[in-house]
Amino acid sequence: MRTEDVLAAIATGLWRWDNASGIVSLDAEAARLLGLPAEPVRLTEAAVRSRFHPVDWNEIDGVINLAVVEGTLAEARLRIMDEHGRVIRTVRSRSKPLIEGNDYQLVGTLQEVAEQQPGTAARTPVTGDWRRSREAFLLDAGRALAEARSTAEVLRVAASLSMPGFSPDGLAVFGVAGERLTVIGHHGHSEGDEGPFSSMSLDTDYPAAEVARTGRAIYLPTPEEYLRRFPMTWPLAQRFGRRSWAFVPLVVAGRTMGAWMAAFKHPVAFTPDERSVLTTVARMLAQALARAGVAESERELSLGLQRTMMPVLGPGIPGIQVAARYVPTGGGLQVGGDWYDMIRLPGGSSRTGQPGTGRIALVIGDVQGHDVRAAGLMGQLRIALRAYASEGHRPDAVLARASRFLYGITDGDDEDGNGGGPRFATCLYLEVDLETGIVDIARAGHPDPAVRMNDGTVLLRPTAGGLPLGIVPDTDYPTTRLTLEPGETLMICTDGLLETGGHDLDSGWERVRKLLESHDGDDLERLADALVEAVHGPGSHHTTGPLADRREDDIAVLLLSRRPAGTVREAPRRTLMTIAQAEPERIAEAREQVRQLLHDWSDEDQLDAAVLMVSEMVTNVLVHTDGDALLVAEVACGEKTRRLRVEVSDGSDELPHRRHPGEMASSGRGLVLMGMLADAWGVDPRGEGKAIWFELNEPGSEEGLG
Repeated sequence: MRTEDVLAAIATGLWRWDNASGIVSLDAEAARLLGLPAEPVRLTEAAVRSRFHPVDWNEIDGVINLAVVEGTLAEARLRIMDEHGRVIRTVRSRSKPLIEGNDYQLVGTLQEVAEQQPGTAARTPVTGDWRRSREAFLLDAGRALAEARSTAEVLRVAASLSMPGFSPDGLAVFGVAGERLTVIGHHGHSEGDEGPFSSMSLDTDYPAAEVARTGRAIYLPTPEEYLRRFPMTWPLAQRFGRRSWAFVPLVVAGRTMGAWMAAFKHPVAFTPDERSVLTTVARMLAQALARAGVAESERELSLGLQRTMMPVLGPGIPGIQVAARYVPTGGGLQVGGDWYDMIRLPGGSSRTGQPGTGRIALVIGDVQGHDVRAAGLMGQLRIALRAYASEGHRPDAVLARASRFLYGITDGDDEDGNGGGPRFATCLYLEVDLETGIVDIARAGHPDPAVRMNDGTVLLRPTAGGLPLGIVPDTDYPTTRLTLEPGETLMICTDGLLETGGHDLDSGWERVRKLLESHDGDDLERLADALVEAVHGPGSHHTTGPLADRREDDIAVLLLSRRPAGTVREAPRRTLMTIAQAEPERIAEAREQVRQLLHDWSDEDQLDAAVLMVSEMVTNVLVHTDGDALLVAEVACGEKTRRLRVEVSDGSDELPHRRHPGEMASSGRGLVLMGMLADAWGVDPRGEGKAIWFELNEPGSEEGLG
């Protein structure tokens, strides 16, 4: 009897599917099972496809692709439809792909099977519950693996996956390093169990090694099958007491990077559906491991660049405490253009010129951009600034030379060239005399420094400034001087600390100012951490979650506090600033300085009066003289009250006169207001110029500055 007759007698047909031509050949029984006349026939793929339920066709397409990749049998249940879309029978298909070059032919059988009874649970492609649970599992697994940021997180996610109906209890991920197989991570084993597998030649008779060599999965449903195929390494696996094993290749961009082992304490048949799930998880796992590897390499490169480019601010300079932080922006290679530096300057005190505690320079800056080009320019500019500072130049000269240097190295870069176009940088350069606390500041388009005083008052110190570095080859940078009293803390930062989180410079400064005021000012390291956490949230740049992507700009922050030996003497609260003839808009800054200085003044009317008088005094200098106005405001403690004294001095010898302005006059009211609002006021001639001053006594205040 012919084979075809025997198969027909048991309702089994033969079919051959040529993938290259798209032609499907059916014998008579196979044609009958598909609802066609019982005779051999050759049909197009589309004609055969119309006979299958659409959902089942999609299922068998995936099963066939998996069988082609693994070189295994393709098995599936298929519902056969008639011309009216009604299911007429269910068949079971078993087929074997025959690889021919880059294509294949599928040869197999079709056999009619009995319909499932209601309530039975069969894990086949046509069982809706299985399909839904599998799809839900794969969606959850894909999302969890996509969110993993490191190799350790990927392995934790892989260990926590609960596969529908056949969850493994032992997992291992193997990687390829040269010609050896290594264990990247494992779960469900004791510490040290990975020893024999940790460094194994790829030629070893071990399933994971063969999978890494060939790129084909290996399924071992029974211990007997393991022993038969891998007798040399079976003793290594036998002691774990597992019953079934799946070794699936980890493939990325066509390259096998390792293997994934899923081991089971219960027998698993590894049906096509189960193999499909394992293969899909392996693909997602490989992608996640590749992403994590790239991220970890970038993170290590970033940390290396940061360690190379950022100075180590350790102890060694008596009388001061310094703390700094640098946090790169989120995403990509985490390096950018922000930097800070502390430089030991040659010579002694700026006041005596004698060797002693000496001088240091603090530098903070921000090169335009958040890429490798910005990081490279930052490194060059930092070295140039160090060189100019070490030559002994004053702050204005250091910035002028640095601007010329940056302009020179970026001016030749056009927008189509390798340089990516000209770049500029903002910068703040401070020369600090550690003996006297005198700070000379030059600013190039950068945010102003802030000072936290001994009583907790925090003032933003307005400073004169010039253009950012690199805009033009030659520019001037005026110098501003202030005095940092013992116990006071100076803060300089880049705009990322202020503007991250949707803030502008003003609202961002208010956030930072409140945090500085609430801090006790003693532990600068804790204060530096608090400043970063106020912007990012605790540890958010290391973990996943809603705050993980809040880094919108690089952040650099540098804190300096004078810490002399002994008890800190409480100094008066003081601010000083210069308003130039060419900068009348800084009158508003002068008013704000007075308001910040009197933030805890008990009498609001006196506060408004002080702001009004300061505005009148400074405006009088700018209108009636040719020089600049120097504002000095100080709050000092009396026996029972606090006293505000404000002086505005200029270089003109002409003394102001009290006038009697008419009702419509636009000037002449300054001295009249002072006579009405101040507790005391006066005009003091100086050697060159004069100073106009007023005083206000806070009523009913018996507290000190603390």
